Amino acid sequence: MTWPGTRPIHGDRVVVITGKGTMDFVGNIKTVGVRRDGHGFVEPTLPDADPQQHRTLENLTTRFEYWMYSGDKTVYLSPPLRVRGTHRIEDGSLVVVAAP
Repeated sequence: MTWPGTRPIHGDRVVVITGKGTMDFVGNIKTVGVRRDGHGFVEPTLPDADPQQHRTLENLTTRFEYWMYSGDKTVYLSPPLRVRGTHRIEDGSLVVVAAP
């Protein structure tokens, strides 16, 4: 799976793999593909969890990939991605804007 499409995919766990190791997020997780200016981006929305994990994604990580699960079922495997930006939404969740 390289691009999740424009319909949101929901899960309850995501494993983010970076050059510095892995991070595990648990909670209400969503990923969706968006198109802007002729380019495709992936936007995983990660729950407000461990502040250090969020800081790592916001400030230190430039490349990552992630595996998303719903229960024991794998619902999305990303290709290697480059972080293009991050922002928070009203509930504190972190949205990572990324592209291959």
